Amino acid sequence: MLRSAVRPMVAASRKSLFSTTAKRDMKILAILYDGGKAADQEPRLLGTTENKLGLAEWLKSQGHEYIVSSDKEGPNSVFQKEIKDAEVLITTPFHPGYLTKDLIESAKNLKLCVTAGVGSDHIDLNAAVEKNIQVLEVTGSNVTSVAEHVVMSILLLVRNFVPAHEMIERGDWKVSEVARNAFDLEGKVVGTIGAGRIGFRVLQRLLPFGPKELLYYDYNPLPDHAAKEVNARRVEDLKEFVSQCDIVTVNTPLHEGTRGLVNADLLKHFKKGAWLVNTARGAICDKDAIAAAVKSGQLNGYAGDVWNVQPAPKDHVWRTMKNPLGGGNGMVPHYSGTTLDAQQRYANGTRTILENYFAGKPQEPANIIVGLGKYESTAYGQRK
Repeated sequence: MLRSAVRPMVAASRKSLFSTTAKRDMKILAILYDGGKAADQEPRLLGTTENKLGLAEWLKSQGHEYIVSSDKEGPNSVFQKEIKDAEVLITTPFHPGYLTKDLIESAKNLKLCVTAGVGSDHIDLNAAVEKNIQVLEVTGSNVTSVAEHVVMSILLLVRNFVPAHEMIERGDWKVSEVARNAFDLEGKVVGTIGAGRIGFRVLQRLLPFGPKELLYYDYNPLPDHAAKEVNARRVEDLKEFVSQCDIVTVNTPLHEGTRGLVNADLLKHFKKGAWLVNTARGAICDKDAIAAAVKSGQLNGYAGDVWNVQPAPKDHVWRTMKNPLGGGNGMVPHYSGTTLDAQQRYANGTRTILENYFAGKPQEPANIIVGLGKYESTAYGQRK
């Protein structure tokens, strides 16, 4: 999990996390996304309701009830009905089952929440602490996939690729219309908000493009050897940081300290015409402030795959926002961390977490977000 925007955490022992008795006959509820025809044709789409993270036969052989659904909205949904007596909840960041405090209160048997992927902000972690519900995720399963998506998104915006491709689809050929807002990545100042596992990998991948400078904003400095490897300079003031960047990428977890971090006030300090990429969490950026900044040209473009609500409503302003030259929108569904390679990693990791839970074995410390009644990860900051 990312190191950025962290706060000191309560130190805790993990010895109370585990039982010594193997567990059987439990209800396991998984909220995944529907893959449809694509999932029927491609069994490696493991994160779908059709392919069930590849866990169905194994869980059946272990004597457990495994309920898989995409139905997650409202009191009559499968999610809200079945969570009441489920012992284990599995969900993903891509089609999250939002586990609120009220739902946790109704989930009398719930002991374990597993995020098949990275990012557990769809769970009320304070309530999980209070109710002694463990929260784990498959840390590191998405880092390469997301870092590659960030670099791709930066290039799409800077090279004005989307309007150029749309022109070809229309049958037009007016080079000047797209070239007037196309630039090189070489010679630009690029900065990451958050220099953890993903943010650092983004810096590594940007270095060969010859940027003028690489910057990072993080509460904690990179180790000296890491900073030297990517030749990155830390800027400790966020407003000063964004004012120096031609391109900003957001790579920090969502928590109380980062929700709405990129807002109308901060956007005033961006260079006019800068580009912004967010593959972390949609709610880190103020939806309406971003749309207004793109429309005015304060931001030349915004790209990412994360939305403040997922799936995003059809009328979400980020779907259609454009800069004054008719481009600057690189939004896609939330899929950067769910490539086929990433799905294999997070499916394998989910199975390992379940195997440990069933057998009463210790979990990998890096995967533990909430232990029994205490925070174990510093990724989300301490909550009260």
